[in-house]
Amino acid sequence: MESLRSSSLQTPFFFSQSTVLSNKSVSNPRTISPLMHRAKSRFEPLRCTTSHSSETEAKPKETKLWGGRFEDSVTDIVEKFTESISFDKQLYKHDIMGSKAHASMLAEQGLISFSDRDSILKGLDEIERRIEAGEFVWRTDREDVHMNIEAALTDLVGEPAKKLHTARSRNDQVLTDFRLWCRDAIDRIISSIRHLQVALVKLALNNEGLIIPGYTHLQRAQPVLLQHLLLAYVEQLDRDAGRLLDCRARLNFCPLGACALAGTGLPIDRFMTSEALGFTAPMRNSIDAVSDRDFVLEFLSANSIIAVHLSRIGEEWVLWASEEFGFITPSDSVSTGSSIMPQKKNPDPMELVRGKSARVIGDLVTLLTLCKGLPLAYNRDLQEDKEPTFDSVKTITGMLEVSAEFAQNITFNDKRIQKALPAGYLDATTLADYLVKKGIPFRTSHDIVGRSVALCVSKNCQLQDLSLEDMRNLSPVFDNDVYEFLGVENAVKKFSSYGSTGFACVADQLDDWAAKLEINKSTCH
Repeated sequence: MESLRSSSLQTPFFFSQSTVLSNKSVSNPRTISPLMHRAKSRFEPLRCTTSHSSETEAKPKETKLWGGRFEDSVTDIVEKFTESISFDKQLYKHDIMGSKAHASMLAEQGLISFSDRDSILKGLDEIERRIEAGEFVWRTDREDVHMNIEAALTDLVGEPAKKLHTARSRNDQVLTDFRLWCRDAIDRIISSIRHLQVALVKLALNNEGLIIPGYTHLQRAQPVLLQHLLLAYVEQLDRDAGRLLDCRARLNFCPLGACALAGTGLPIDRFMTSEALGFTAPMRNSIDAVSDRDFVLEFLSANSIIAVHLSRIGEEWVLWASEEFGFITPSDSVSTGSSIMPQKKNPDPMELVRGKSARVIGDLVTLLTLCKGLPLAYNRDLQEDKEPTFDSVKTITGMLEVSAEFAQNITFNDKRIQKALPAGYLDATTLADYLVKKGIPFRTSHDIVGRSVALCVSKNCQLQDLSLEDMRNLSPVFDNDVYEFLGVENAVKKFSSYGSTGFACVADQLDDWAAKLEINKSTCH
């Protein structure tokens, strides 16, 4: 009996019920009717749903625009699996732009009439209006944004719409749309980078003269001006913007007219469409034009580097907001609490900046993996380039925006920072520089200062607390002027090299950035 009880406890509920039912007499309807009733109530709706689905499938489907050589339509499962309209409808504006340029070129080349062109342009305007008004119905059976718009155009204007795809394939069409979309996305991201740079420079201007510990290996290293550290972020972001601008320049070539892969024998003018769409020039090789996604890889790589930079800012500010550091206090407007611990105030936005960097890097890895084994030219695999790109842009834009918001809502705790400064012998390297200026070789200076620090550790004091006699016992070179090099403020004053953390150097850097970003310094105090 005990073994049976144990076995019953280990058996899943649904199995134990069926086992019990099979071992009981089925002649007693009261025994089985509750179970049968529940089973009946479960399965009847399923039968009803299946029947309804069958009736839906029986309805005739719209013939695909490419369906001339096919006798059977694709199944619902294939259609659902291969559609991209659920995400590529984001390209609608750029698809309409490309189609307008293409139609105008076809008319100029005598491939369609100007009357047909006008009908097409008017229809495309109406479709764009309907999309932006939320009136346009996106249809999965029309597969993607291109086929949805073309089919809708045919419904609107009839025969002229059937001429729009002359000398054009979806292969070059989608690449044109995608390059236009990426170009606009880059411009938006660069604008967000500038916004964060402005926030960081203003934060620096509002904390003039504040010295903080500088770290290497997350250990106290040398004293630096907070302004200098904040400008380090600004410099990194500037290179990020530069990479995006470089990427924009390389992607700004027009694939339209490359057709499926081999170009066309029709007398099109690819230079006309390229110019109309703001591209630098048409792409020179039609196979390359439709097959490569290196411009997306470069774009997502640049986004990934931005994400890493933002993640590092996030990590630093999360640490600085901790009780152990206490260097910054985020305002309530950029903080969250705990569901169980009433005292908590968490810098969650920057934690999520740190976390979301993984998504942006993952989007890049997805694209690299997608492209690594594809033969020339176009392959349907490349449909999968859109979602990671859309996600990367959305995520990096959000990261930049919330980082700027956080920067505008934090306060640096001067007293806490000042209290933390004496620890760590931050002026040790400056003391070594003092000895070098006295003619001592740097390696010898390094050794003397190292022994000076060891003496301070034994005495539980700072370098500036050592007597001149103590110092002269380590080296006769020390003199009264040594105290001008000791202490964090004196140490910072001694920095003078270009790009260093010295007061004058940092002031010059701030002036340059304020001018470049068009910041009115008088409003920052």
